[in-house]
Parts: sequence; structure tokens; C-alpha cells
Amino acid sequence: MARRKVYAGLDMKQGTGIDILTEDGLDRIHAATMDVMQTTGIGVYHDEALKIFKDAGCRVDFKKRLVSIPEYLVNESLQKCPSGMLLAAREKAYDVKLEAGRKVGNTTFGTGLYVYEHESKSVRESTEKDVYDAAIVSDWCPTIDFYSLPCAARDLLMKGLASDVHETLTSWKGTRKHFHHVDPVAEHMDYYYRMGVAYYGGDEEAFRKRPLISVLLCPTSPLQLHANACGVIIKSARYEIPVNVLSMAMSGATGPVTLAGTLVTHNAEVLSGIVLAELANPGAPVMYGSSTTMFDLRYGTAPVGAPELGMISAEVCQLAQYYGLPSYVAGS
Repeated sequence: MARRKVYAGLDMKQGTGIDILTEDGLDRIHAATMDVMQTTGIGVYHDEALKIFKDAGCRVDFKKRLVSIPEYLVNESLQKCPSGMLLAAREKAYDVKLEAGRKVGNTTFGTGLYVYEHESKSVRESTEKDVYDAAIVSDWCPTIDFYSLPCAARDLLMKGLASDVHETLTSWKGTRKHFHHVDPVAEHMDYYYRMGVAYYGGDEEAFRKRPLISVLLCPTSPLQLHANACGVIIKSARYEIPVNVLSMAMSGATGPVTLAGTLVTHNAEVLSGIVLAELANPGAPVMYGSSTTMFDLRYGTAPVGAPELGMISAEVCQLAQYYGLPSYVAGS
């Protein structure tokens, strides 16, 4: 048997990667972000979140609902973040371990409001059945590692029902894989938790060790955490449900026209959410998320397929690695 060669000091890569930013570039983005978080501040529109920031030593203007987050608190929070997390599935064979680094996985993209019927070549609003059918397809597809809500149960919403709660149960019924809820409602986080605990026969510790659900929330660009986002962050952290803080800034609209400037505001938004999670429950599992892209000034759209999105996503992955966090970025 031939011996494997051993290389000293070799920097290995897992999966594909595009290093757009240098180490100095990452340092400069981080430094600019810290300046924005401390001097410009983050708008926080949630009373409990304002109190949490205040108690942690942030300068808080309760009238303007503006929070200045010092760099030391960002660094302390990042030290408390786990570098990986378990996205547990109903069947352990489909468990996903997210880690900081270059290991790449795939999930479905959400959340669509319409479905194209290929037989009739018509478009209609998505329904709970579409959520279930998509879950079955995702369960079958070996290249999809976990199931993110790809469409909404618009039929339930129109009936005045808590569609996000039904989407959770419907997704669990349709797939054995982990479910990533991209449209959670803060007031319903208790329901998600109780449903997950019920799956384990009422054993809360079992659910906390193997959470069958993770959630995604978006700051409001530029530089704001609104009530639902704060509520989702705080409750998911306390329930030990993995939370994905994902900015959807648009360069040239809700962010600076330059990609570097947008990356700074994006970074400030995500880090502010992560700090809130760690203040609510130190060690809470968090992801660094992005669906940030450019704003098409000609058509007034946010093209997810634009080259700029790919550039920003690559840079976001580098920032997540810089902070030692798992990342979740838009793309195809």
C-alpha cells in the first residue's frame, strides 16, 4: 500500500471557494462595521430588546429607539457563538452539521407566493398542498441537505389562519430532513417549540439537543431590527432553536451604491442580531445569513441572479469564516 504524503503547513480547502477579500480587506470591513455600530447605531423597535442592550452596557436612546453597540460587546458575543450546530432531522441519517469553514451544502430557496402549473401553463397562488409536495420532492432529492420553506400556504393565510404554524407541521409531515422556517412569526415561536417538544413525547431536553426546526429572520435595511425580528431572535435563542440572521440589503437602494459600503451595513445588521441572540442566551446557535444583492435602477427590481449577488455572497462567506460562524447565502 502506498503511503499518503504528509504536508506541513498546508492550507487545505473543502468544496469550492472564491476569495475576493484579502485578510487586510476583511479587517477594514470589520473596522468600518464597528464604527457604524457604535457611531451611527442600530434602530431597534422592540422594548425588551432595547432593555437587553441597555443592561449589557450599550448606549440606548429609548425615544429614538437607537442602540450604539460597542466593539467589545460584539467581540464578546462572537466568542460565545458556537462554531457549528446540529440541524436535526426526523431521521438521524439526514442530520446536517453546520460548521464554520468551506464545507458546502444546499437547501431550497424561499419564499415564493406563486406556483407555475406546467401542464396548464398558468400561474396561481401557492397553497399548503404545494408546501407539502415541495417537501416530498426535497425529501427525495439527495442534493438538498435540509428543507427551507420554498412557498407559502397562501390559502390558509387568506382564511385568517396562522399559516406559519401550519407550514411547520406540513413540512415535518412531508420530509424526514431538517426544516428551516424562513417566515417565522415571533408570537408563534412558542407553538413551534411546543410542537417540536411534542414530537419527543414532551421531552424538552431532547428537543433542545436535537432541534427539528431552525428559523430565519431579516433585519430591515438600512440598519434596523424591527419587532418581529427581535422577537424571533430572543425566543429562538432562549429555546436553543438555531437562528439565521439574514440581511437582504439592496446596493443602491437600501444600502450604499458601492458593494463595499453595502457589505459594511449588511455586516452591521447581521452582527447586531447575533449580539442580541447571545445576550438573550449566551451560546445560542446562530448562522450568518445573506440574500443581499444590487438594486436594478432601470427596472426597479432586486435581481437575485445578478453577478453582484454572487460577489457579495462570496464576501459574506469570507466574513462568516472570519468570525468563525456558519454561513447561509443566496445563490444557485
